[in-house]
Amino acid sequence: MATYEQALTLVGLLENELLQRRPQIERTSSFYRGDQPLTFASDEFRKFHGDRYRGFSDNWVQVVSDSPVERLTVNGILPTGTTQADTESWRVWQVNSLDADSQLGFLGAVNSARSFVLVWGNPDDPDTPEVTFEDATQCIVAYVPGSRRRRRAALKRWDDGSSSFATLYLPDEVWKFERTHLGVGTESVQMQQVEEEMSSWDLRETGHEPNPQPNPLGVVPMVELPNRPTLVDDPISDVTGVIAMQNAVNLLWAQLFTASDYASFPQRIVLGAEVPEIPILDETGAIVGSRPVDLERFAVDRVMFFTGDDVKVTEWTAANLDSYTKVMEVAVGHIAAQTRTPQHYLVGKMANLSGDALLAAETGLVKRVEEKQIWYGQALREMFSLIALAQGNRAKATAVSAGRVMWADAESRSQAQLADALLKLRQIGFPFEWLALRFGLTPTEVADLLLMKEKELQADPMGAFTQLMGQSPGGGSGVEPDSAQAPEAA
Repeated sequence: MATYEQALTLVGLLENELLQRRPQIERTSSFYRGDQPLTFASDEFRKFHGDRYRGFSDNWVQVVSDSPVERLTVNGILPTGTTQADTESWRVWQVNSLDADSQLGFLGAVNSARSFVLVWGNPDDPDTPEVTFEDATQCIVAYVPGSRRRRRAALKRWDDGSSSFATLYLPDEVWKFERTHLGVGTESVQMQQVEEEMSSWDLRETGHEPNPQPNPLGVVPMVELPNRPTLVDDPISDVTGVIAMQNAVNLLWAQLFTASDYASFPQRIVLGAEVPEIPILDETGAIVGSRPVDLERFAVDRVMFFTGDDVKVTEWTAANLDSYTKVMEVAVGHIAAQTRTPQHYLVGKMANLSGDALLAAETGLVKRVEEKQIWYGQALREMFSLIALAQGNRAKATAVSAGRVMWADAESRSQAQLADALLKLRQIGFPFEWLALRFGLTPTEVADLLLMKEKELQADPMGAFTQLMGQSPGGGSGVEPDSAQAPEAA
């Protein structure tokens, strides 16, 4: 067990690391939301046009982030040594609305390089632990030196009103701290951090609960979902490599709009003439002076008279805006290649593409999703193990941690293609329950479907028998063909 001083020191170390991660996380999050400043521009261009295009972005970052998340769907958890998905774990998953919140966690990991999931007991319902996905700006996990999985401690830190809160999770106990957030609404972010460092953490008032309180799970109850982890460095966000090309695309759009405003129409030039002036008349109609022509009025009327002996009119041709769009298409193509995002997701052009061609175009995205299923799946197995520990079932926790997360198919295929593939698998002997899972049904839906089939069999046993014989391996009707009858005697 840690002393107060040790716990306070550990909170400070984890908080410093968390604050160092925040700028990059907030940057990628801003780009996902479309808050993208105009960069790569000259000082002159930024001076005259920076405000004009403030807030504009052609947001490809969002497409790159959303494309794998929309194919990451958890259908259940299969403990090792069993052939059925665990219904109790799925009940806890559904009660905590994780079918929706898991998508937020996956998106956070894709954008911020990591996200977290926290499991803790629910005093109002001891049989249903609380499970929440957490943002990378608020959480951090410390690992045993030399290990990427054995957790030593975890910290959740957040601000609420004029106070900052921190909860330190250790394998044997949980510490809760609080301090005044001095710079709320009045100071810059940097000054807020300085004032937070100068203020000290105090134990939070927790009412009847002890502080620190024992951790009945025996392990740190927070798990990290890493995105594209490496052996020695931090995980990598899918957005990091897109930002530079996204900035280039936004600049090209700004330059194209500027050229369209100023040079997309032929510009006529008058040579050999004085600047036109309009005479000023008195009450009698006599010319008493002159004033320059209102060029803004000329831009509206588009009529002007020039006098002189050597007046000539010529023109500049309109600017060719296709050069900008061609470069942008190349930039978007680079984004597609670097992130393995299908071209038709970004460009939106499809012409006479077969189903096989679409599947081939999405191969990179499918492999990208399957990689995330591997890494996120490890964290989700640990999450389900924590759920079992919170319910007091250590045997189940061990079985779940060595089990398999059941994901929906990462490939996007038509119903006709999928049905044809499943029919062929049925003909070579694959069981119906496996095919139903492959079709995309959750284990709960498969169980309901099996009950429906059983009711059909009870209501019409001969019809069900005929249908079963018609789906026998090999695709035959279940009746021996004529050619299979005994041959005639020679």
